[in-house]
Amino acid sequence: MNNKQPTILVTGSNGQLGSALQLLSQAYPGYRFLFTTKEELDILHPVETEEYFSERSIDYCINCAAYTAVDKAETEKENAFFLNGYAVACIADICNKNGIQLIHISTDYVFDGEASQRYKETDKTNPVSVYGKSKLHGEELALRNAPSAIIIRTSWLYSSFKNNFVKTMLRLMKEKESIHVVNDQYGSPTYAGNLAAAIMQIIASGKSQQNPGIYHYANAGVTTWYEFAVAIKKITGSKCIVNPITTAAYPTAAKRPAYSVLDTTKIKEVFGVSVPGWEESLKKCLEIIS
Repeated sequence: MNNKQPTILVTGSNGQLGSALQLLSQAYPGYRFLFTTKEELDILHPVETEEYFSERSIDYCINCAAYTAVDKAETEKENAFFLNGYAVACIADICNKNGIQLIHISTDYVFDGEASQRYKETDKTNPVSVYGKSKLHGEELALRNAPSAIIIRTSWLYSSFKNNFVKTMLRLMKEKESIHVVNDQYGSPTYAGNLAAAIMQIIASGKSQQNPGIYHYANAGVTTWYEFAVAIKKITGSKCIVNPITTAAYPTAAKRPAYSVLDTTKIKEVFGVSVPGWEESLKKCLEIIS
C-alpha cells in the first residue's frame, strides 16, 4: 500500500494565485507543497527546470508563472511569448515524461469579446492583444506536449495580494475626490482565494487525470469595471465619486475584450467545484485587506 504524501509544485508562487494557494495549503496537510519563485525555479531555463523536477517526486504542477503585463506585452512580444508559450511547452513536456499532472492557468483574453453570451470552453478563440495571443499559444503547447493537462481560464483576477484592480481602487478612493472607471466592458471579477480553492478541489477529487482539457472558472455574476468600483466604494463606505466612462475615453496600449464572461458549467459538473458570487467574494477580500 502506497502511503506517499502527494507533492504539489506551484510555480510563480509570489503572484496573486500562488500567494492564495500558499495560504490555502495550510488546510491541506495531506499534501506536500513546493512553492517556487523565479529565483528558485526559472522556467525559462529548461535544463535547470528538468533537473529541479527530476530531483523531487512531484505529482502535480500548478503553473502560475506568467507574463501578465497586458499593455507592456504590446511592445515586449518576445518576452510575453517566451514565458507564456515556450516555457509552458517545456514544463508540459517535463510533466508528461514524468507522469505529473499539469494544471496551467490561462485567461479570458483568448477571446475577442465580441460575444453576447457566456463563453464556453468550445467557443472559437480570437485574441485581440499580444498577451491574449501568447496565452492561447501556451494553452495549445501545454495540451500538445501534455495531453493529460488541465487548463483553467479565469478572468478579472484580484486578491489581497500584489497589485490588482481592487487595491488600485482602494488607493485612488483615498487619494482622490472623484475617479473615472470604464463602464462598457463586461466580465466576472474572480477572487484568487476562490480559484485556489477550486484548484485544490480538482486535485482532491481524484478525477483530474481522467478529465483533462480546458475549463473555465470565474465568480458567478456579470458586472462592469465601473459597477465593480461602485461595489468597492459601497462596501468600504468611501465618499469618492465614481464616474462611468467609455473604453474610447480611456485608451490603452492593448485592446481589452468588451465582453469576457466565462461559462463555468463544465468545471462545476465534472469536478463539483463551488462558484461563489462575485459580490460576496469581494466582501470577503475587503475584510482581509482592511
